[in-house]
Amino acid sequence: MPYPKATHGGEATVPAQPSFPKLEAEVLQYWEIDQTFQASVEARPAGENGSNEFVFYDGPPFANGLPHYGHLLTGYVKDVVPRFQTMKGKHVERRFGWDTHGMPAEVTAEKELGFKTKADIEEYGVAAFNDACRKSVLRFTSEWRDYVTRQARWVDFDNDYKTLDRDYMESVMWAFKSLWDKGLVYEGFKVMWYCWRCETPLSNTETKMDEVYKDRQDPAVTVSLRLETGEEALVWTTTPWTLPSNLAAAVHPDVDYVTVEHEGRRFLLAEARVAAYSRELGEDAAERIVARYKGSELLGRRYKPPFPFFEGQQPNAHQILSASYVTTEDGTGIVHIAPAYGEEDKLVTDAAGITVVGPVNPHGEFTEEVAPYVGMHIFDANKVIVRDLKEAGLLLRHETYDHPYPHCWRCDNPLMQRAVSSWFVAVTQLRDRMVELNQQIEWVPGHIKDGQFGKWLANAIDWGISRNRYWGSPIPVWRSDNPEYPRTDVYGSLDELERDFGVRPADLHRPAIDDLVRPNPDDPTGKSMMRRVPEVLDCWFESGSMSFAQVHYPFENRDWFENHYPGDFIVEYNGQTRGWFYTMHVLATALFDRPAFRNCMAHGIVLGDDGQKMSKSLNNYPDVNEVFERDGSDAMRWFLMASPILRGGNLIVTERGIRDAVRQAVLPLWNSYYFLALYANAEGVEGAWRTDSTHVLDRYILAKTHDLAASVRTGLETYDISGACASVREYLEVLTNWYVRRSRDRFWAGDKDAIDTLHTVLEVVSRLAAPLLPLTAETVWRGLTGERSVHMADWPSEDLLPADDALVVGMDRVRQVASAALSLRKANKLRVRLPLARLVVAAEDVAVLEPFTELLQDEVNVKQVELTTDVAAHGHFELVVNARAAGPRLGKDVQTVIKAVKAGEWSASESGVVVAAGIELREGEYERRLVTGDHGVAAPLPGGSGLVVLDTDVTPELSDEGVVRDLIRVVQQARRSAGLDVADRIALVLEVPGEVERAARHHEAFVASETLAESVSFGPVGPDAEEGVVGDGVTVRVGVSRK
Repeated sequence: MPYPKATHGGEATVPAQPSFPKLEAEVLQYWEIDQTFQASVEARPAGENGSNEFVFYDGPPFANGLPHYGHLLTGYVKDVVPRFQTMKGKHVERRFGWDTHGMPAEVTAEKELGFKTKADIEEYGVAAFNDACRKSVLRFTSEWRDYVTRQARWVDFDNDYKTLDRDYMESVMWAFKSLWDKGLVYEGFKVMWYCWRCETPLSNTETKMDEVYKDRQDPAVTVSLRLETGEEALVWTTTPWTLPSNLAAAVHPDVDYVTVEHEGRRFLLAEARVAAYSRELGEDAAERIVARYKGSELLGRRYKPPFPFFEGQQPNAHQILSASYVTTEDGTGIVHIAPAYGEEDKLVTDAAGITVVGPVNPHGEFTEEVAPYVGMHIFDANKVIVRDLKEAGLLLRHETYDHPYPHCWRCDNPLMQRAVSSWFVAVTQLRDRMVELNQQIEWVPGHIKDGQFGKWLANAIDWGISRNRYWGSPIPVWRSDNPEYPRTDVYGSLDELERDFGVRPADLHRPAIDDLVRPNPDDPTGKSMMRRVPEVLDCWFESGSMSFAQVHYPFENRDWFENHYPGDFIVEYNGQTRGWFYTMHVLATALFDRPAFRNCMAHGIVLGDDGQKMSKSLNNYPDVNEVFERDGSDAMRWFLMASPILRGGNLIVTERGIRDAVRQAVLPLWNSYYFLALYANAEGVEGAWRTDSTHVLDRYILAKTHDLAASVRTGLETYDISGACASVREYLEVLTNWYVRRSRDRFWAGDKDAIDTLHTVLEVVSRLAAPLLPLTAETVWRGLTGERSVHMADWPSEDLLPADDALVVGMDRVRQVASAALSLRKANKLRVRLPLARLVVAAEDVAVLEPFTELLQDEVNVKQVELTTDVAAHGHFELVVNARAAGPRLGKDVQTVIKAVKAGEWSASESGVVVAAGIELREGEYERRLVTGDHGVAAPLPGGSGLVVLDTDVTPELSDEGVVRDLIRVVQQARRSAGLDVADRIALVLEVPGEVERAARHHEAFVASETLAESVSFGPVGPDAEEGVVGDGVTVRVGVSRK
């Protein structure tokens, strides 16, 4: 049966230059009709109690936006690994998930409804607002489905999970209750980063997300606080709006402070900061120091606050306190403390028994407590406050301060620090155990374990999990509305709610859940009621619960979950070490005392072609759909999977890079398949699985395929996907540019060993490439075998193929030598078809080349190959120091290095490190030149393991033979232009100049055999003849006709 043995609805041929996007569309349609994905999962049984399952966690994206390159990259990894595990025989469910709750959804709904504040929502109605959120998060599901399908990612959309589902939310409720029962959840009043637009606090994980910190200009002021002793303590702040709430000042107890007299006033500041204030205090300020103190001597000194709003209300307020975090790196060495708006500030005032005051409402506006600024937004009030300080004579310096400042990741407004009541997970109690459990996780790249993730764990703080919002899982806490009869109830299931409230909620969202009210059992008067606290959970708490919540644990699937936890694999970008990976790890540690996953890949970030963040306005990245239509999904997949981004680096996406993927992988695989089909079909033979050929090239490519199977398996088992891609790429180079090219004559002759061997290795390679090039591999596999799908096939064991380490070492060395020699040809403008007299190979391991001298002779096109182990007799390396490059770094030592190099006193290690005069030279600071005493030109072999010397003298006889080989190339092109089959015999007519005719007549038999010419004649040819160039630019014309 001719190739292709099966198609996907296209033409029953193997095209030489296919449209890969068209082929991919045919495969995708075939998969949909055939239900190949479902069949591939069902064909691998889960086993008793799920013993044969590979558990993959698919991180849920926010569903209210369209997918982007980051999703594309992660999605490919999420497809590669399950495909591989499925082919290895594992049952791999690929359930898609949606992250539907939280501020991303709320912000979208607010924009669509034209709302700007929570008051707008309350007036509209929570029920109606949450309905709007529900609609917004499900809007783009069809677009996601189309996108994911086009990238050839197999996922189960029909059995997806959503964080808004009641079952999912019940599992989240159980998690909260379990933490409560363990004493790991508490309500606290802490200073947190707070979004005044969204009117809710943010957790430390959210404020550490990428791009949260953005450059911002703020006013920085230095203000004097008048001490009762008459001195004026100078404080510096970039938040003037907090000065009306000032309750203390802080110094470091061990820092040296001084009083500087200036224009009749005495200013107190750290001695180390006096010079920084020379403009205000005078250049000679250090000469006017009138007193010195240790910080500890200043403690307890009282001062008049810069504003009177809270003066005299607390006995311990408005005095100097001790704080170890005070530095002299900037500012004055004395810190202004407004504990409602600074986390460290509040710790200091708490220790001093000072109660927080917070004259700013949830919208970020001043309240009536500070009457002059009431109703002003804090950032707008800065200018007015600075003006008032200046008028009061308290402003010493006013400047603009450029600094990175956190912004809300959801609405992009600048945040504020604010003391708020919030619910927390006591992560600090779990921290040591989290660090221990992290050691059980295999990270890719490995440095994440003790680096980015490990350091984050080691410094973890309690996690603020409540949000003062609407659309999310409710915090399942009910409290008495009368503090005289306190009671708190925490619920962990629908059954518990039904038991106490007499109704089983159909919906756990607000406001339905808020309507569950009952009398307080601890109130003998029967008047107080149990009401739910108003907050909802951080959406990261919900996504962190996905491992158990997606299967409705512990209410269903208890045994299955406990036997399959932790999951086998998870992948997202490396910023999730502070996000999803982290929240999953916190909950896994707290709830199960286990890690949440066994293997985790944390890849880098995709950047635009200018190295910046991808931006529609900058138009700095190729449109995904355009790439799919032009190059295909496999090209995009290969470009991303083969890149360093999977090892944690960042990747710049360019059209050239994607097209290179076609050249590196897709085309070589296809061209090899096309080549097999062309010659096998021409001979009317069918390739078969065989590994017993004795031909050296067949044995070599079979052994290389054996090694490839082992390498790709190891790479994918260890989640080194880019390493697996590198192995495939290197192999395809060998297959196409060595095996196929060197075997052309055998295929031309219909050699069954060659056809069967190529058929066999392509069967193996299409299976090995199936996870990496699923669409192209499918077409090749089905064309080769006629079977249902490569993704239904088993992963090929390397044991199916013969290993031959010695042959591989020898032939690889031949390829190295040939590459070096051909590079010399190119550098000296000696075309490959021009034969040369001699090639010398000098290396210690030349013995491995002895069986292949004829092959090497033919490949390099030389008449003689000479092998020797005496490297020194044929050449040596000289080192030349680039003084201009090395001078700036080495200074005077550069002359010492140059003298040592000239004296030959330098060395190079096996790794290539060059040392002269005991000084290590860097790349670019020197040049290594190979010098040969032989006649010809020389080139080093890889790693300095030897050298080759090529004789470049061209005799008349060699020149004639080269011209004839050029002529044969023109004839072959004429055959192709005439549409002749590879086996067609021809009559050949040559219209050539005299010197070319002389050479051709001398080698006429060679010309005839190489071109399948039954006759060769010389004379004029027709107007449709093929024209070409031979030798040094000589034009020839040839005519061919089928015999």
